[in-house]
Amino acid sequence: VQLQASGGALVRAGGSLRLSCAFSGSDFRSYKMGWYRQTPGKQRELVATIGSGGTTYYADSVKGRFTISRDNAENTVYLQMNSLKPEDTAVYYCYAEYALSAEYAYWGQGTQVTVSS
Repeated sequence: VQLQASGGALVRAGGSLRLSCAFSGSDFRSYKMGWYRQTPGKQRELVATIGSGGTTYYADSVKGRFTISRDNAENTVYLQMNSLKPEDTAVYYCYAEYALSAEYAYWGQGTQVTVSS
Protein backbone atom coordinates (compact mmCIF):
# COMPACT_ATOMS: atom_id res chain seq x y z
CA VAL A 1 0.00 0.00 0.00
CA GLN A 2 1.20 3.48 -0.87
CA LEU A 3 -0.27 6.70 0.45
CA GLN A 4 0.46 10.07 -1.10
CA ALA A 5 -0.68 13.05 0.94
CA SER A 6 -0.92 16.57 -0.43
CA GLY A 7 -2.57 19.90 0.20
CA GLY A 8 -0.61 21.30 3.09
CA ALA A 9 0.13 25.01 3.01
CA LEU A 10 0.52 28.21 4.96
CA VAL A 11 -2.85 29.76 5.78
CA ARG A 12 -4.12 32.49 8.06
CA ALA A 13 -6.19 31.76 11.14
CA GLY A 14 -9.83 31.38 10.20
CA GLY A 15 -8.96 30.07 6.77
CA SER A 16 -9.55 26.69 5.16
CA LEU A 17 -7.52 23.94 3.57
CA ARG A 18 -8.31 20.57 2.06
CA LEU A 19 -5.84 17.75 2.40
CA SER A 20 -5.92 14.81 0.03
CA CYS A 21 -4.43 11.34 0.33
CA ALA A 22 -4.22 9.09 -2.70
CA PHE A 23 -4.23 5.37 -1.93
CA SER A 24 -2.81 2.66 -4.17
CA GLY A 25 -1.66 -0.93 -4.02
CA SER A 26 -4.70 -2.66 -2.59
CA ASP A 27 -8.50 -2.51 -2.33
CA PHE A 28 -9.22 0.95 -0.93
CA ARG A 29 -12.72 -0.02 0.15
CA SER A 30 -11.28 -2.59 2.57
CA TYR A 31 -9.39 0.00 4.58
CA LYS A 32 -10.26 2.37 7.35
CA MET A 33 -8.57 5.68 6.58
CA GLY A 34 -7.45 8.41 8.89
CA TRP A 35 -5.49 11.56 9.45
CA TYR A 36 -3.04 12.13 12.28
CA ARG A 37 -0.92 15.15 13.06
CA GLN A 38 2.31 15.79 14.87
CA THR A 39 4.18 18.81 16.15
CA PRO A 40 7.85 18.82 17.20
CA GLY A 41 8.40 17.18 20.56
CA LYS A 42 4.89 15.76 20.77
CA GLN A 43 3.35 12.42 20.03
CA ARG A 44 1.41 11.91 16.85
CA GLU A 45 -2.27 12.47 17.58
CA LEU A 46 -5.39 11.22 15.90
CA VAL A 47 -7.38 13.86 14.03
CA ALA A 48 -10.13 11.90 12.26
CA THR A 49 -10.94 8.51 10.82
CA ILE A 50 -13.44 7.16 8.33
CA GLY A 51 -14.36 3.51 8.16
CA SER A 52 -14.81 1.43 5.07
CA GLY A 53 -18.57 1.91 5.52
CA GLY A 54 -18.28 5.65 6.02
CA THR A 55 -18.46 5.88 9.81
CA THR A 56 -16.47 8.87 11.00
CA TYR A 57 -14.66 9.79 14.19
CA TYR A 58 -13.16 13.14 15.18
CA ALA A 59 -10.89 14.32 17.91
CA ASP A 60 -12.66 16.77 20.18
CA SER A 61 -10.24 19.51 19.17
CA VAL A 62 -11.43 19.45 15.55
CA LYS A 63 -15.11 18.52 15.86
CA GLY A 64 -17.31 20.95 13.98
CA ARG A 65 -14.37 22.38 12.01
CA PHE A 66 -12.88 19.43 10.14
CA THR A 67 -14.61 16.94 7.88
CA ILE A 68 -13.13 13.66 6.71
CA SER A 69 -14.51 12.03 3.58
CA ARG A 70 -13.56 9.36 1.10
CA ASP A 71 -14.08 8.82 -2.59
CA ASN A 72 -14.00 5.09 -3.24
CA ALA A 73 -14.04 5.62 -6.99
CA GLU A 74 -10.91 7.77 -6.83
CA ASN A 75 -9.21 5.85 -3.97
CA THR A 76 -8.76 9.10 -2.11
CA VAL A 77 -9.46 10.34 1.38
CA TYR A 78 -9.88 14.03 2.14
CA LEU A 79 -9.68 16.22 5.19
CA GLN A 80 -11.54 19.51 4.84
CA MET A 81 -10.27 21.89 7.49
CA ASN A 82 -12.24 25.04 8.21
CA SER A 83 -11.87 27.77 10.82
CA LEU A 84 -8.22 26.90 11.20
CA LYS A 85 -6.41 27.93 14.35
CA PRO A 86 -2.68 28.39 15.00
CA GLU A 87 -2.82 25.29 17.21
CA ASP A 88 -3.74 23.25 14.14
CA THR A 89 -0.22 23.83 12.86
CA ALA A 90 1.40 20.43 12.42
CA VAL A 91 2.59 17.86 9.96
CA TYR A 92 -0.47 15.89 8.90
CA TYR A 93 -0.13 12.20 8.08
CA CYS A 94 -2.47 9.96 6.16
CA TYR A 95 -3.10 6.50 7.64
CA ALA A 96 -4.65 3.32 6.28
CA GLU A 97 -5.66 0.29 8.33
CA TYR A 98 -7.03 -2.93 6.90
CA ALA A 99 -10.58 -3.32 8.15
CA LEU A 100 -10.14 -6.99 9.06
CA SER A 101 -6.78 -6.71 10.80
CA ALA A 102 -5.03 -3.74 12.39
CA GLU A 103 -1.81 -5.65 11.79
CA TYR A 104 -1.85 -4.22 8.28
CA ALA A 105 -1.45 -0.50 8.73
CA TYR A 106 0.35 2.05 6.61
CA TRP A 107 1.45 5.65 6.82
CA GLY A 108 1.91 8.22 4.13
CA GLN A 109 4.50 10.94 4.14
CA GLY A 110 3.49 14.06 6.00
CA THR A 111 2.20 17.31 4.62
CA GLN A 112 2.88 20.53 6.51
CA VAL A 113 0.00 22.72 7.60
CA THR A 114 0.95 26.07 9.09
CA VAL A 115 -1.67 28.44 10.45
CA SER A 116 -0.53 31.96 11.14
CA SER A 117 -2.22 34.19 13.68
